[in-house]
Amino acid sequence: MLTEQRFERILERLKVKKSITVAEITEDLGISESTARRDITALDKAGKLTKVFGGAVAAEHTYEMKEPTVAQKVNVRKEEKIKIAQYAADMIGDNDFVYLDAGTSVGYMVEFLAKKRAAFVTNAVAHAQRLAAQGNRVLLIGGELKSSTEAVVGAQAIELLRKYHFTKGFFGTNGITKEEGFTTPDVGEAQVKQTAVQQCQKSYILADSTKFGNISAVTFAPFSGSVILTEETVDGYKENERLIVCR
Repeated sequence: MLTEQRFERILERLKVKKSITVAEITEDLGISESTARRDITALDKAGKLTKVFGGAVAAEHTYEMKEPTVAQKVNVRKEEKIKIAQYAADMIGDNDFVYLDAGTSVGYMVEFLAKKRAAFVTNAVAHAQRLAAQGNRVLLIGGELKSSTEAVVGAQAIELLRKYHFTKGFFGTNGITKEEGFTTPDVGEAQVKQTAVQQCQKSYILADSTKFGNISAVTFAPFSGSVILTEETVDGYKENERLIVCR
């Protein structure tokens, strides 16, 4: 198992139970005690958790200020993202006018949209290509193409979005907290997301459970403004009436 995969597993466990011991890590990941301790130390230095005697506890919030590339994200939590994406796709009716945000979580929706007669608008080149290839009606907004996330951003994109009135919009996020809302590392992407959310009658955030408690640099929507689609309940958010667990 690669180092980044181990880190992901450790942080996933901390999302659920808030604390973890070295022994639990060694058993869960099949690694040595020394490797487990090194992983805890590395994650502590990165601010992802707090190192304690015999293990680690969850940091109050995890701060993510750099946007991973599509290649880095596409296989992370893939099974969970697909479950959420399928549920989200089922919410779309034939008469809907839908905005699809860039990103891997929303991208997994595309394969479930082939038979939908709705019209789609997106700022993701890859989403647009796949939608068109399977016969969907799709409009790709213009603007500056950001290479790392393959998203169209900039003033032109924002100007175009303000002309549309979507019945539904589906968005990814890097972080969710009640205080800071939905956040992303890049200002340009945040501005596009914010504008698109404002143009939607209903907006949905596709977020696997590891996104809760994370904070990125820029808020693009308040916590109370959108419905969250996730794969399992998360401590501290269970009573939220705008959260849907996708079964």
